[in-house]
Amino acid sequence: MLLVVTYSQAARQTLRNVCNGHEETVVQRFGRAALLEATHLGAFLALRLRAKHAGDVQVERTAPFNEFSDAPEAVRAAATAYEDREHPSTSYAKFAVGTDHPAPESMRDAEL
Repeated sequence: MLLVVTYSQAARQTLRNVCNGHEETVVQRFGRAALLEATHLGAFLALRLRAKHAGDVQVERTAPFNEFSDAPEAVRAAATAYEDREHPSTSYAKFAVGTDHPAPESMRDAEL
């Protein structure tokens, strides 16, 4: 997919127009950003926005996140356990102390 992010009011308006005119190519809209299909048409629309608004438009290629192959088992287990915690107000840092769950500091700089 292609992530298109706009940084000016004019670019946002053009993005809205593009999304309204090409709904079949739009995966998701987020106001000042949109995900477009990774097709020739999606690339054309993204590049058209860049040509019109230059630095006010950023385009990134994205890949879907697969939690089972992209995240380690320890991270998945920690996320599930944290959501099932007894006290909803407990921060993750406090929750992880004394458990086998990874500490926030160790996860912060570890790349997927």
